[in-house]
Amino acid sequence: MVETNQSQPVVPPPVVPPPSSLSAPRASTFPPQEQLHQLDFCIHSNPSWPESFLLAFQHYIVMLGTTVMIASFLVPQMGGSHGDKAHVIQTLLFMGGVNTLLQTFLGTRLPTVMGASYSFVIPVMSIINDFNDSTFQNEHERFTHTMRTIQGSLIISSFFNILIGYSKAWGNFTRFFSPVVVVPVVCVVGLGLFERGFPQVGHCMEIGLPMLILLVICQQYLKRINKSAHAVFERFALLFCIAIVWAFAAILTVSGAYTDVREQTKINCRTDRSYLISSAPWIRIPYPFQWGAPIFRASHVFGMMGAAFVSSSESTGTYFAAARLAGATPPPAHVLSRSIGLQGIGMLLDGIFGAAVGTTASVENVGLLGLTHVGSRRVVQISTAFMIFFSIFGKFGAFFASIPFPIFSAIYCVLFGLIAAVGISFIQFTNNNSMRNLYILGLSLFLGISIPRYFIEYSSSAGHGPVKTSGGWFNDIWNSIFTSAPTVAMLVGTLLDNTLDAMRTADDRGLPWWVPFQMRKGDMRNEEFYNLPLRIHEFVPTRFL
Repeated sequence: MVETNQSQPVVPPPVVPPPSSLSAPRASTFPPQEQLHQLDFCIHSNPSWPESFLLAFQHYIVMLGTTVMIASFLVPQMGGSHGDKAHVIQTLLFMGGVNTLLQTFLGTRLPTVMGASYSFVIPVMSIINDFNDSTFQNEHERFTHTMRTIQGSLIISSFFNILIGYSKAWGNFTRFFSPVVVVPVVCVVGLGLFERGFPQVGHCMEIGLPMLILLVICQQYLKRINKSAHAVFERFALLFCIAIVWAFAAILTVSGAYTDVREQTKINCRTDRSYLISSAPWIRIPYPFQWGAPIFRASHVFGMMGAAFVSSSESTGTYFAAARLAGATPPPAHVLSRSIGLQGIGMLLDGIFGAAVGTTASVENVGLLGLTHVGSRRVVQISTAFMIFFSIFGKFGAFFASIPFPIFSAIYCVLFGLIAAVGISFIQFTNNNSMRNLYILGLSLFLGISIPRYFIEYSSSAGHGPVKTSGGWFNDIWNSIFTSAPTVAMLVGTLLDNTLDAMRTADDRGLPWWVPFQMRKGDMRNEEFYNLPLRIHEFVPTRFL
């Protein structure tokens, strides 16, 4: 031991700064934020009435793209004419408006548009293929027979969603979620739709690419010119860009730029190849059983049930994104149960009115909430007036439905990317440095994208899905499930997150922040955002709420 001189003060050793800032702990520069502060209008706040109507019209235009794409793909394979395609589009628009009103008033009460779902394409294609070898007097008879079979399948399969919703089974399943699960699910809701983005833009690059570039410039750069331009370009740049590029496409069509090109290029680039304006009726109101009495076949019903399960998974991921972009809390379990049950009622109405596919929460419209920074529920409710109006007055609706597909695909590049980014934002509520969390996130994301891609490529080359047994209904169920990116990510993420050190890593999973939002009385804001109007409680049994 070294003795020190007691008469001299002890001088503390100099403080040596750490060699790197990485070795010293520091406060978080950007702490977690439950709500996005850049939103101009949240779920309960509303723009002025003129702005609300313009924003609502944008929602109609955005959901119109998917509606026309699905009808244009399915109806010709059913044997339907251009007039039949116009009728199917009108029906899908009408039911989209009705189901959106149901969800915004009685379901999640989030600003989500309910539109046509791609998850039903596989069972519908199975029905179409079953009737390809049948004998009909003409193609229109084959079309109506196919539509009647789709009607019957939608009607019966809708009870699957009603059952898992109102029995609270779906809500009990979502209680196993944590932010670690929500991140990949919401991410692949956007990323899983990449084939509807730039690959479709490439089908007509001279229209799609200018639309994509112009939208980014107008919406992100021109709004910074001055304060007045900021609000205009941020909220309505989409309408300006569509008008400019659509007019450019019309000029190319009239000038003969697409005279000597292959037929597929004409379909994607020309503005006169949809034949909707000439074939759509001036006035036609969709009515129940418009194609005839429904046809019920067990094999087709079970296949459609798989699509109903997939649509529930996709809608759930979309609801989490919508809540984040509308300034609401994550949807509680009982609200998700209620919304899925009501989505089943919407499917029942789809089958009764003769829609070609069922409906689900529109991903692109939720992305539009983030693009415009307006998460108002009233705006989405007003958009249903445009859907119903243009579904009845067919000529006017057909005018907007003739917008070339690459224009919509360029818009989806931005909107789907926003949804994927919103999914990433949920990771702030977890331990980002946990190798367990990183493992689950990485595997869920990768399998959520790669497994559906494998199923799609296999189906394209072989003419059927990888699951091929003697039971067609069994094939349709599993091929539908594994073709859906959100469903695969949800199943993988939930399984891993609840089996890999789930009890010891509750804090790392973000459960202290997450659990209160999943309880009916866990957070007072839940009641503010999701509670039903008082008069509804007087008529709906409590067990259903």
